[in-house]
Amino acid sequence: MNSDLDPIEGLREALRLSPENLPLRLHLSRSLMRLGRHAEAEVELLAALTLAPADPDVKLDLASAYLRQEKISQAMVIVEDVVGKRDAPATAYVLYARLLLRENDVPGAVAQYKLALEMDESVADAELGQQLGVGDDHADGEVFEGRVRSSQETPAGDFDPEIERPSTTFADVGGMAEVKEEISMKILYPLQHPEMYKAYGKAIGGGILMYGPPGCGKTYLARATAGEIGAGFISVGISDVLEMWTGQSERNLHELFDHARHNTPCVLFFDEVDALGGRRSDMNSGSGRQLINQFLSEMDGVEYSNEGVLVLAATNAPWHVDPAFRRPGRFDQVLFVPPPDAPARAEVLDIHLRGKPQDQIDLQPLAKRTEGFSGADMKAIVDLAIEGKLREAMKAGTRLPITNKDLVAAVKKMKPTTREWFSTARNYALYSNQGGVYDAVLKYLKLQ
Repeated sequence: MNSDLDPIEGLREALRLSPENLPLRLHLSRSLMRLGRHAEAEVELLAALTLAPADPDVKLDLASAYLRQEKISQAMVIVEDVVGKRDAPATAYVLYARLLLRENDVPGAVAQYKLALEMDESVADAELGQQLGVGDDHADGEVFEGRVRSSQETPAGDFDPEIERPSTTFADVGGMAEVKEEISMKILYPLQHPEMYKAYGKAIGGGILMYGPPGCGKTYLARATAGEIGAGFISVGISDVLEMWTGQSERNLHELFDHARHNTPCVLFFDEVDALGGRRSDMNSGSGRQLINQFLSEMDGVEYSNEGVLVLAATNAPWHVDPAFRRPGRFDQVLFVPPPDAPARAEVLDIHLRGKPQDQIDLQPLAKRTEGFSGADMKAIVDLAIEGKLREAMKAGTRLPITNKDLVAAVKKMKPTTREWFSTARNYALYSNQGGVYDAVLKYLKLQ
């Protein structure tokens, strides 16, 4: 392609001649972002980060690239690192507000956006301000901390949580023997052997908090738990609870628990629970703390019996969950869900290759080459191999089988997405490991 007609190619050529030119690499990445080529911009920004690992501008550009690709967790890790340091720019807090809004943490987003405006009014974003109800266009009393406070009665909703009956069981979950055993002791055995637990005065119910890198099967495991005992399964996302009307989020949370209590045995699963049960000390809004207090009250079952309600929760950021959730009777069991081991990785590959044209694929060597890859990463390897094979098949005009060579080529193009998570988790495990809650992470990293 002629570089005179393609400015991007011209920039790439200049970088080939001067690969350590940081301003030039940033110029290229920003040009790619403007063109909507966010994945290419990410590659350039990762290279820039190796040149300037402490540069906040590089970090924020990378976080923006992740946000544009819906890689919210990766973006959040970077932004939280930037705003946690002194002299963080106001733009960092604006980006933080965008990420919190994406996670439906409206009160948190409001707090961070207001902080950005206090630091520098020039970073004001009309669209974001409109979404959060912050700015000159909003009269006092219309919006408070991102939630509508009206003199009119809060509109009644038709909130009706769906109860699933999963057919998935532990037999469908590769590996994770230790995690399965812990869930069995806490949740399954009390229902399968109620007389034994009754003899010891042990109530049926309780909570387990699963944590670990994204894409490692926490949600799948929760669904299999319900399927193992034929229990109902209610999957709760952030959007199922959070509402713009003051008090409605708390009512939604109560209705979820109440629905589970009337349909026991029932597994109530909270995904990304840190968005609902974040540390109260980190919150700048009373509405956020009020929701957490409601959550704790429902788990304690003070007014209503939680017998037969089995509460599971998952998070990629357990360090953001309020410590009060880990007290006895709540999420008193905290389980680390690591990336799958080699046998489990082979099983994931086998599952995703079933029904596809293939030629004597040996999964074991492939599993050994993918240490640290998540279950989602393993699926991505198969998808990448299929895309390559489809191109060949279309040119040949006939179906061609997937081979070991195709999968090895796909593996070479991939890197485990768990690395960034472990770099963050390692710091918490080493320096903020109260009560040994992160001992499993240290053991996995061979630091203990």
